[in-house]
Amino acid sequence: MRAVVQRVSRAEVRIENRVRGNIGPGLLVYVGVGPDDSPEDAVWLARKIVPLRVFPDASGKLSLALAETGGGILAISQFTLFGTLAKGARPSFHRAARPEHAVPLYQQFLALLSEGLGKPVEAGEFGADMAVDYVNDGPVTLWLDSKNRDY
Repeated sequence: MRAVVQRVSRAEVRIENRVRGNIGPGLLVYVGVGPDDSPEDAVWLARKIVPLRVFPDASGKLSLALAETGGGILAISQFTLFGTLAKGARPSFHRAARPEHAVPLYQQFLALLSEGLGKPVEAGEFGADMAVDYVNDGPVTLWLDSKNRDY
C-alpha cells in the first residue's frame, strides 16, 4: 500500500457537490492499494501514520503526534498512486489493485486509523469522482510505501 500524507490546516472532500468528509487541522491521507498488498500492509501503514510527529510544539519543533493535537484524518482512496509512465505521457494504472481486492483493504485501513486515533476518521468514497480541497500546512508532505519500509 502507498500513501501520501499531508499535514493540513483544513481538508474537505465532495462527491457530486455534497460534502462527504471534512477536517480542521490534521492529516490528509491519499492511499492506494496494490495487487500484492495484504492486511499486514494496511496494519503497517496505519501504524506509521497515526503516531507521525509532524505537528509543532510550543517551540516550533515537529514533535507532536496527531492525538496530542486533537486533529483529524481525512483519508481518500487514490489508485493513481500506482500509476506508471513507462510507455509515454499517458499514465497506466495496471499496477493498482482491482476493486474486489482493494476495497476490503481500504476499509480495514480506515478502521485501523480510527482505532489508532481513538475516534472516527473522515473518508472519501472508493471509486467515486471526488473533489478534494485542502490547505497543506508547512508544507509537510510524506510518501510511504509498505513494500519499501525504509522510511
